[in-house]
Amino acid sequence: MNEKEEKTSSEIESEDLIKSDDKKNDENVENKKTNNDEIDKNDNSPSENEKELKKEEKLDEIIKELESLKDEKLRLLAEMDNLRKRSAKDKDDWIKYGSINLARDILSPSDNLTRALDAIPMEEKRSDSINNLIDGLKMVQKEFMLILEKHGVKKIEALNNKFDHNFHQAMLEVESDKHDNGTVVQEIQTGFTMHDRLLRPSMVGVSKTTENKKKNKKD
Repeated sequence: MNEKEEKTSSEIESEDLIKSDDKKNDENVENKKTNNDEIDKNDNSPSENEKELKKEEKLDEIIKELESLKDEKLRLLAEMDNLRKRSAKDKDDWIKYGSINLARDILSPSDNLTRALDAIPMEEKRSDSINNLIDGLKMVQKEFMLILEKHGVKKIEALNNKFDHNFHQAMLEVESDKHDNGTVVQEIQTGFTMHDRLLRPSMVGVSKTTENKKKNKKD
């Protein structure tokens, strides 16, 4: 009976040892599985370098976008500045030259008034009333010119100056020994400018070297 009990105790101890070993083996397997899962998890998660690289790429994209917006803003500001300058220039031109057609039309009655005064004989004796009328016409002519000058209209000085096709229109050639070739020696109609633009060219006669003067130069 005692031997049987002793065997039973031994068997019990053996079974306990076996169970203990099995438990340890199970724990080792579980730990190994857990470690493998952690390794797999670490393998699937991005590394710190990759995270930093992605941050830098994102930062570069933001910087490029900001630079693009800055360039676009600068272009818009430049276009607005050019538009402002063009508008200011158009406004100045309108103020300066808006009445150019009116000024050109006013020149015609002014020319007629000048011709009428030039046609009056200076030596002829006249009554006081006629003289007063002539003086009144001269005052009107002077006022005409003052009004035109007030709006930037100026007379072109042509006589005894070199012919300039920008301001003069040659109507005839005049042989002359007293003037160099191409000099304005006669003014048929006065020319005018308005600010820096030609309002009307001067109609002129231009000197032409005579045959005698050509021979003298050769001699």
